[in-house]
Amino acid sequence: METRKVQVTGGSTYTVSLPKSWATENGVSSGSTVEIYSDDDTLLVTPQRETDHQEGTLEIATLEDEQLIRAVLTMYVSGFDIIRLEAGRITTDQRRAIRSAVQGLVGVEVVEEGSGSVVVQDLLDSAELSIVNAVSRMRLIATSMLADAVTALVENDDDIARDVIERDDDVDRLFLVVSRIFRATLRSPRAAEGLGVSREDCFDFHSSARQLERVADHAVKISQLARKLDDVPEGVADALLELHADASTIIEQSMDALFAEDSDEATKLGHEALESVLEIDEHTRTIDDMLRDLEPVQAQSLGLILDSLSRSADYGGNIAETALQKAAPRP
Repeated sequence: METRKVQVTGGSTYTVSLPKSWATENGVSSGSTVEIYSDDDTLLVTPQRETDHQEGTLEIATLEDEQLIRAVLTMYVSGFDIIRLEAGRITTDQRRAIRSAVQGLVGVEVVEEGSGSVVVQDLLDSAELSIVNAVSRMRLIATSMLADAVTALVENDDDIARDVIERDDDVDRLFLVVSRIFRATLRSPRAAEGLGVSREDCFDFHSSARQLERVADHAVKISQLARKLDDVPEGVADALLELHADASTIIEQSMDALFAEDSDEATKLGHEALESVLEIDEHTRTIDDMLRDLEPVQAQSLGLILDSLSRSADYGGNIAETALQKAAPRP
């Protein structure tokens, strides 16, 4: 840490010098323009960029299939708007993997292709991105997936189960958007200012989005098991429906707490959701006792479904804890 003494020039202007080492490393010299951002009692100084577009190059000669897909997704989340993928010769399988990765992203397209390079670009206007809207959309999709997964189970409807599994891609795409926005706010104060959301709140939204992604994953797991099961005994089906209703209420209360502008309301909803999580364990044990009388294979599958519903409630509880932290007074 370095310290600088504030001086007054011209009788009304406060000035402070910049550390020479920082200025040199960031290309700041006499006549350069810097951007200054105010964040409560903190003042942030950053070099002015000539362009907002970030371009990155990735050598993919040794990458293929899932490794290549993950590499493209990582470049996207890291904040690159233009991603240049290069190799001596890009194979057909590599091109297929690149297209698969692009299909999993929002607003991203292949804009240029050659024998040894593929250029991928994010065409979505950053001003149109909203972390709040993305998390809200994740909430709607994840909770509806969980509800439909249980419906597919108790009604033995494979079509609904398949639809739930397909919708998981939508949640994954939105989570990547949330992750990209969150990382952008960590790198640049300009990004946080453009969003109109503090970096602390972005962290809370990102953390909660991760929980919603897990809820969606468990909805997929329930749907996959539902497709393998025949009719579920009526008593067990009714008990699972009740458990889902309780888990869903916890998730909804937690999300309401997260988005509440009034801290008192957020605190009230957050505590109510966490208290309800404690009741889930007893409910789960009751259903588990019911499964002991069933045929072993069926009991095992229903036990996994029971675990998924219980975990979904726990994820709602995690969101409630985040909401309480977000609502708490800040130093």
